Amino acid sequence: EKMIHVIAIITAKPGQRATVLAAFNANVPTVRAEQGCIEYGAAVDTGTSPAKFGEDTFVVVEKWASPEALRAHAASPHMAAYGAKTKDLLASRVIHVLDPA
Repeated sequence: EKMIHVIAIITAKPGQRATVLAAFNANVPTVRAEQGCIEYGAAVDTGTSPAKFGEDTFVVVEKWASPEALRAHAASPHMAAYGAKTKDLLASRVIHVLDPA
């Protein structure tokens, strides 16, 4: 088994990022308690970042102990609930699944 990195770029509809982030952050403790979750959290641009994702976007930085752990996370009821709660607030969602190089 090998660790998997995930970078998810979530763009809310204009003015909706705070609402989506509130739902995301409410779900974080449950995700961090999942088997195989090493890291999981949202990040936004700093004021000094030379390249910006923008005010409607946040990035989720994740590390999982194995592909199986990531698959179980994706299939979890709490992620389905979060997805249902936020889907109408999102403009786009791009998920990169990466191997450590």
